[in-house]
Amino acid sequence: MSKDLPDAPADDDGRALFVSRYLVPGTVATALITFASLGVGWIPLSSALLDIGVVDTLRTNPIGIAMMRVLLIAGGALLLQTWLVLGADLLSGDKQPVRRMWVLLASWCAPLVVAAPLFSRDVFSYFAQGKLVAAGIDPYTNGVSAVPGWFNDGVDPMWAEAPTPYGPFFLMIERGVSSLLPNSPFLGAIALRLVAIAGIALLAWFVPRLAFLHGIDGSKALWLGVLNPLILMHLVAGAHNDALMVGLMVAGIALAAEGRAIPGVMLVALAGAVKPIALLALPFVGLLWAGSRSGWARRIGAWAATALLSLGTIVALGAMIGVGLGWVNALTTPGTVRTWLSPSTAVGMLSGYASELVGLGDHMDLTVTVVRLVAMAVAVVIVARLCLKPAGRSPVRAAALAFTAVVLLGPVIQSWYLLWALPLVAVTGLRTPWHLRAIIVGTSGFVIFGLAESSATASSFLQLQDGLAMLFAAGAIAFVALASPHERELVLGSQYAHGLTPDDDPARARSRLLVFVGSGRSSAPPAA
Repeated sequence: MSKDLPDAPADDDGRALFVSRYLVPGTVATALITFASLGVGWIPLSSALLDIGVVDTLRTNPIGIAMMRVLLIAGGALLLQTWLVLGADLLSGDKQPVRRMWVLLASWCAPLVVAAPLFSRDVFSYFAQGKLVAAGIDPYTNGVSAVPGWFNDGVDPMWAEAPTPYGPFFLMIERGVSSLLPNSPFLGAIALRLVAIAGIALLAWFVPRLAFLHGIDGSKALWLGVLNPLILMHLVAGAHNDALMVGLMVAGIALAAEGRAIPGVMLVALAGAVKPIALLALPFVGLLWAGSRSGWARRIGAWAATALLSLGTIVALGAMIGVGLGWVNALTTPGTVRTWLSPSTAVGMLSGYASELVGLGDHMDLTVTVVRLVAMAVAVVIVARLCLKPAGRSPVRAAALAFTAVVLLGPVIQSWYLLWALPLVAVTGLRTPWHLRAIIVGTSGFVIFGLAESSATASSFLQLQDGLAMLFAAGAIAFVALASPHERELVLGSQYAHGLTPDDDPARARSRLLVFVGSGRSSAPPAA
């Protein structure tokens, strides 16, 4: 850590309490989730694991399946409970060194390294896409169905014909993993999970640094934005490449905020070469490069330099792997899914049902498309305003708001999409307890929703549909919110919970340094 983030000494009693109160329960929780993954996680048909008698029983016997479902929910509930207790203690004034938070993160993640993929099987699509690239087939015009044995490798048939929406840097990683382990999709999934964990390690390192610049306690920011159960569920257990994308993006933003704009831009461009949505951060990195007192000339110059540098980085990566900019044409791939979690899609689907109900005919495709376009237009306006009128907030805060708008107004929302904005929200703070409680309740809801609907082997009795899962989530949220004084204080509020804000005058002074002032009409010396 930097010298600005000192770790306070702790006595033996404090260490013992830390271990018994946070480390052990959280690690037990993820161990339960890992064991449950043998029964309800995604295991490819080609995997030798399925030949093990115990594993086969856990996945085919109704009692075994039920036991694994119970273990999964118990592990998820214990993880959520431990996270809430940790947050209640931190926000009530308990001081935990950043290094201890790193220890917690490592311990909680460790059991999940060997878990069967949970909550999604996208990681097997990554593996198959790597085979596609290794075979010299263009992944931007062909689906993984062009690879022999794709179904036995665990790929979801929904994506068999879909071109990859990922950038050239992640294609290089996929190709490397599938070339190293061509006949072992399960081991390939673990290797890709290690890549995801590398992204989370970047988050763990740079989140406290970025939080320090905004006057936010690093341990609190780590608790909300990195130790969050959704991170462990979807980015570690689920092994989503969003982990690497967000890690690189936050690292780049942090470097730019610290005055190292060029490597910062390159890291954000690298994040965009994993998932192109990360490029949304570039205008705000350009503002950091220009400086908080810059005029329009300085800002436009910084934006131009940012665009050229990032474009050069991505083009070079595409040339290295021989795919060019084909990913641009594949950006609509995720939007082919319809989910009730997306407000715009939900409104469009309800409008379609209403149209048919009143006798106007089946116009579902039209209503969904129109509402999605309107919502995305609103998101574009919000992002443009955040870029062009930065006064009164830091560019990092503006980036957090931009990602939030794009996710909430986007055509598809998956639980892990929320994690694009969460670390940026954590490092810039939450000004009222209400905002903090909203994120905590939302986290709890998506955790329980994921646990309720995720199973690779559920029977018809145990397989909960979206509506029932949401009802179950609502009941579970109410339970964890009122289960003990810790949860009641954190979720319902107390005199000790003040939101996530600077703790003292020096912190408040630091938080103002990155805030833009003025209208941009006058020029000022460069900040970087």
